[in-house]
Amino acid sequence: MKVEIYSDIACPWCYIGKRRFDQALDRFAGRDDVEVVFRPYQLVPDAPATASPHRAWLAERYGPQSVAMDDRVTELGRAEGIAYDFDAALHANTFLGHRLLHLAETEYGAAVQGVLKEALLKAHFSDGVDVGDRAALTEVAVAAGLDRQRVADYLAGEEGTAEVREQLAEGRRLGISAVPTFVFEGQWAVQGGQDAETFLNVLEQVASQTSAGPTSAAAAASPDEDAACADGACAI
Repeated sequence: MKVEIYSDIACPWCYIGKRRFDQALDRFAGRDDVEVVFRPYQLVPDAPATASPHRAWLAERYGPQSVAMDDRVTELGRAEGIAYDFDAALHANTFLGHRLLHLAETEYGAAVQGVLKEALLKAHFSDGVDVGDRAALTEVAVAAGLDRQRVADYLAGEEGTAEVREQLAEGRRLGISAVPTFVFEGQWAVQGGQDAETFLNVLEQVASQTSAGPTSAAAAASPDEDAACADGACAI
């Protein structure tokens, strides 16, 4: 079974969703036959190259409710073992990070890509790392098992740029408008950071219904346009 997870490094619900899906996968009897691949999605594709404080950016975009948004995610994240630090977090462009994830998948495999994805989420949300900075990304990648020189050369050039842009376009063609969105076998989609039990049920159902007809990812329920990072998913 192949599961493609469309998510952004800067999406707090993507971090929670990943942890909950990992828990479900650990409980799934057929876990050894599941390949999990992360696909890119950018909540703020026009974010500047120079990082800025997350709190200030969120307040400018959403006003007074931004504090409650962060507090809600922090509380839920704590239950999943995630230590959000929004005071240290930086608003950054995530395109380079998605290129790096593409490198990890194509040259190291899905398992290493998963390790890197976890490391990038932690770097962004817990450690105050600028995930739009090439040097910082290189350090995160090396700690995740990638070769330092290969990563440095890759990020200094344009490798992977066209491929990541095509994957972003594919997400739009599928109708994905909020993340995380989990696409199973290219047919079934589940949107949002669902609880582990829900993910486990989906894994079991897909395993038993792989002959069912295709269902567009657009069929997944979408949050209201103004919901921002509401419970379960981020839509910006």
